Amino acid sequence: MSAPPALHPAHHAPAVWFLKGLKAGLSVPAIVLFASYLGFGAVLQSVGFPLGAGLASTLLVWALPAQLILVGGIAAGTALPALALAVALSSMRLLPMVVSVAPYIRGPRRSLFWELVCAHYVAMTVWLEGLRMLPHLPGEARIPFTLGLGNMLISVSMLGTLAGFLVAGELPMPLAAGLLLLTPLSFTVLMVRNAAGATDWLALAAGFILMPATLGLEGGLDLMIAGIGGGTFAYAVGRLLERRRARGRS
Repeated sequence: MSAPPALHPAHHAPAVWFLKGLKAGLSVPAIVLFASYLGFGAVLQSVGFPLGAGLASTLLVWALPAQLILVGGIAAGTALPALALAVALSSMRLLPMVVSVAPYIRGPRRSLFWELVCAHYVAMTVWLEGLRMLPHLPGEARIPFTLGLGNMLISVSMLGTLAGFLVAGELPMPLAAGLLLLTPLSFTVLMVRNAAGATDWLALAAGFILMPATLGLEGGLDLMIAGIGGGTFAYAVGRLLERRRARGRS
């Protein structure tokens, strides 16, 4: 994958890289996030969920499936311990994303605090955009750039939540539900765009095959099983193919 023209390494102050991250956040994925959270805001209004709590969930959770589980569970009167477990299980799918992108976030001078702050921003959009852009940045630029990118995307998501809540009376529920589907569709397109080798394509194919078989599992386990299972299968097969190619060359 080639580096985006505006992100080729150059010596800048951290504030400049933070601004570059903010600018990079104003992209097509940000528009999709805004539209998706527009639907989320409308859902908040429809179930009588407080706006402040909905905005806090976008800021602190920032994972739409987990937020929908949270809001739906509270609206249905689900016991809080069971709801907390369901949200935690749904959010576990983000751990492999954090682990895979963390080496690209680290700079030459380690800062555990800022690395943990950056980890909070790692949802699907930051993960995909980070894998695409961070490897082409100098080490000292990666943390401020990630902070700028993450803050812009969360701000856009919160703005979408607010707008959706305020215009919920004008937004039909079928349309609000349709807007929520934009996020997985956008992520699928971005993953296809970023796929660079056999392992990437195998992971996508395995996920598509496993997902129908895991639908209906509680607490977001469908995403976790399809993601971890499909990814593990793709990694194992990809390593096997690489070894065979290496033997063929030798």
